[in-house]
Amino acid sequence: MQSSKKKKDSTFIVCYLQLLNLLLTLDEMCLLIFIGTNGETYFNTAALVSCVQNFPKSRGPVVGILKGFAGLSGAILSQVYVLINSPDSASLIFMVAVGPAMVVISLMFIVRPVGGHRQVRSSDGASSSFIYCVCLILAAYLMGVMLVEDLIDLNHNVIVIFTIILFIIIIVPIVIPIWLLFTQEPEDQAHEALLAETRTEEPVITGHDANEIIFSEVEDEKPRGVDLLPATERQKRIAQLQSKLAQAAAEGAVRVKSRRGPHRGEDFTLMQALIKADFWLIFFSLLLGSGSGLTVIDNLGQMSQSIGYNNTHIFVSLISIWNFLGRVGGGYFSEIIVKDYAYPRHLAMAVAQFIMAFGHLFMAMGWPGEMYVGTLLIGLGYGAHWAIVPAAASELFGLKKFGALYNFLTLANPAGTLILSSLLASSIYDSEAAKQAQQFPITSGDDEPPRCYGVVCFSLTLYIMSALCIVAVILSLTLVYRTRVVYAHLYGKSRT
Repeated sequence: MQSSKKKKDSTFIVCYLQLLNLLLTLDEMCLLIFIGTNGETYFNTAALVSCVQNFPKSRGPVVGILKGFAGLSGAILSQVYVLINSPDSASLIFMVAVGPAMVVISLMFIVRPVGGHRQVRSSDGASSSFIYCVCLILAAYLMGVMLVEDLIDLNHNVIVIFTIILFIIIIVPIVIPIWLLFTQEPEDQAHEALLAETRTEEPVITGHDANEIIFSEVEDEKPRGVDLLPATERQKRIAQLQSKLAQAAAEGAVRVKSRRGPHRGEDFTLMQALIKADFWLIFFSLLLGSGSGLTVIDNLGQMSQSIGYNNTHIFVSLISIWNFLGRVGGGYFSEIIVKDYAYPRHLAMAVAQFIMAFGHLFMAMGWPGEMYVGTLLIGLGYGAHWAIVPAAASELFGLKKFGALYNFLTLANPAGTLILSSLLASSIYDSEAAKQAQQFPITSGDDEPPRCYGVVCFSLTLYIMSALCIVAVILSLTLVYRTRVVYAHLYGKSRT
């Protein structure tokens, strides 16, 4: 029989679902899960869309930090539950129901688009570096706390101290806006006005003038070698070509074709994006990459048990930490790729998917430390998807309908899990378990399904998912090839 300490160490989500199962019927539980998961999507969309619109020049870091903390929220709430540890099961449900709702209600009038693109400051780089340091400290601290709580029987006072330190680390980033509020430099205001003035002077591209010279026309007419020139020379050549096209169109020598919908980098509606090959390349690349990663996360407990590990929850905790670091790191490194090299963001996605492919292969081969190395590689790669995809979608399809575009792309996650986890992994596991039951019959309860032991239980599934990740790499590299000119146009100016 498990001790009270083992009961305390049960994961937060498992405890919550078990309590709901005791208090509710199956229909009521399904209804509440449906409402709860859809409510979480609203929170996610509101925060993500608002922050991307506020900081369009730093989309990668902003998305990475937001998605990273979202992925780490389960570990944070688990620590809070360990602190409460109330014998009254209703207290857990009350905490989950009231706590997040109170936070959202208190911030609902603050989290909104406020024109952050006009708030460019010289201290932005230092502020981002500070937040990244806080993220790394938070991830390392949570990992250390989880390991200590798993290995040592701590008293309640120590757990209280650990939780207080956790909340202090979480609220430390609020120091940045407070510091900037009281230390705003005079040149910042001048720079803000300059930005506003510059935008009003820039020509606005609309879709109503049939004779306008749009970016796609220049792309059709420019020589092939222009993209290989330095950024300054390339822009000069494109400006000259655009001027010639405008003059020729005015004289009637050239007829500029009327545009049919927006082009890459402009604002798309969902229906307009659905007929674009780039959008479906992102979708299927995400389906294969994130679907294979989430399949491992969903079956991590069963995988570790089949290999012979008893404390399976330690791998769940570890992969949540790597998932967090993957989201933060994915946003950081993808931003370097687009800002410093003006290269498509999906190049970072291809790297993340290749790392996942190697992680699947490492676990399938059953090499020493396969669970530790596998969770590290797969967690990092899976987390990077959710920092790269939203930022890339906003760059290629615009910010106006970003919420609808992003939430449609997230459908790839459950679709991939349905195919790879519910159909593929479970079928292979049941088949291997049945084979072992025939070869080594073991007396068990009538209601207990047969169990599978050894790497063979998931090796075929992992081989298949490794191959699918390679397919996802090919899709991502195809998108890199198709959009390289767009990113050179979007970010080439920032390098001059």
